[in-house]
Amino acid sequence: MVETDTSWWATVREALRGSHHDYTSGPLGRAIVLLAIPMVAEMIMESVFAVWDVFWVSHLGADAVTTVGLTESLLTLIYTAAMGLSIGVTAMVARRIGEKNVEGAAEAAVQGIALGIAVAVVIGIVGVSLAPRLLGVMGASASVQAMGATYARVMLGGNVIILMLFLINAIFRGAGDAAIAMRVLWLANWINILLGPCLILGLGPFPRLGVTGAAVATTIGRGTGVIYQLYRLVRGDARVTIRRAHLALKPGVMRTMLRLSGTGTVQVLIGTASWIGLVRIVASFGSEAMAGYQIAIRIIVFALLPSWGLANAAATLVGQGLGNGNPDRAERAVWLAGFYNMLFLGTVGALFVVFAGPIVRLFPAGPAVAPIAELCLRTISYGFLFYAYGMVLTQSFNGAGDTWTPTWINLACFWLWEIPLAYGLARYANLGPRGVALAVTIAFSTVAVVSALLFRRGRWKLRRV
Repeated sequence: MVETDTSWWATVREALRGSHHDYTSGPLGRAIVLLAIPMVAEMIMESVFAVWDVFWVSHLGADAVTTVGLTESLLTLIYTAAMGLSIGVTAMVARRIGEKNVEGAAEAAVQGIALGIAVAVVIGIVGVSLAPRLLGVMGASASVQAMGATYARVMLGGNVIILMLFLINAIFRGAGDAAIAMRVLWLANWINILLGPCLILGLGPFPRLGVTGAAVATTIGRGTGVIYQLYRLVRGDARVTIRRAHLALKPGVMRTMLRLSGTGTVQVLIGTASWIGLVRIVASFGSEAMAGYQIAIRIIVFALLPSWGLANAAATLVGQGLGNGNPDRAERAVWLAGFYNMLFLGTVGALFVVFAGPIVRLFPAGPAVAPIAELCLRTISYGFLFYAYGMVLTQSFNGAGDTWTPTWINLACFWLWEIPLAYGLARYANLGPRGVALAVTIAFSTVAVVSALLFRRGRWKLRRV
């Protein structure tokens, strides 16, 4: 892929520093490295953030961990909107950049941001007013509702920050400015990492806010990241630069964006809402089971988020390759990125299987919680090789603007397969939380196999964006 050690490190430095490399030509391996390294670095920081919060909150007990877990389950609806809109933004920006149409890319970016703000206003009003009731619907006990009401209000009320963080980074990634997206996440999450324990535990001059402190730290960190994003969009040195002339709604562009983002949102909703169903099943086994499952899932997220970096790199190369009229290059990029992802996730999965116990014991949530977390972590890790290709293939469909194919795959594999299987294994086979974890492994492996079969048919190459 890279001929010498010198050129390898030069490529790594270029990837982290950022460049105006043309991803529609030249060696594919180098293109993937230039895109994937900052995307993986971005996701590594996001995964550290996911584990960091639950680590400090776990010092407050099982109810605090459950509060975070249930609120995160509610936030999946926000993540759904953010990721669904991001699918449309990435596909359109990447396609326009591949066509060398930078004005069209800027117009697509503005339409995506406008849609995100509109969605955020609605979610914020509903979330702030109904936060305690929403926790109750998710199965929270009275003590969890009392502890988590303010936490949930802060997180749901500040959802515009989450949406903007996702959307604007999708603009940068689709354009090929992955290094800028990386810096945004690093800035946002370093602030959260520093503030989190201070506000949760009341260190030094900071007030002890308990679990609410985690929400405040997260919102401040992410908000700072959004300010930096907007600065980079208007500064003029990125591939996509928004000027005053672009600040108008374009009906034609908006319709295409709504079509892609609408289908993308349904796609993500099907997948992420299935996690809510799984959480509801686990919650019926008590706070200890819920805390153990949440710890395992956070650790899994720690491993999977970097892999989304490779998946996003493949999506960008697909969009730009199709925009440049080179579908064969786009297809080769997907299989190569999937292979790299398999090497990474296969190694991580093996480590999790062997060292599940010591890893779980890093989270001081109590002796009743650790065995459940260990069992769930080990069970889900068995499917990592399948996840590797499944993640890349799904994002590649989206990068091509073929959002319906992964939507139908998600519907079949998660709602018609995973949730009934999880309920049956947990309840009727008496496996409890382990049954839910086993259903996750089976369902995501099924997604990978079905995605590979459909990707080989090649209909995604014919999509117009």
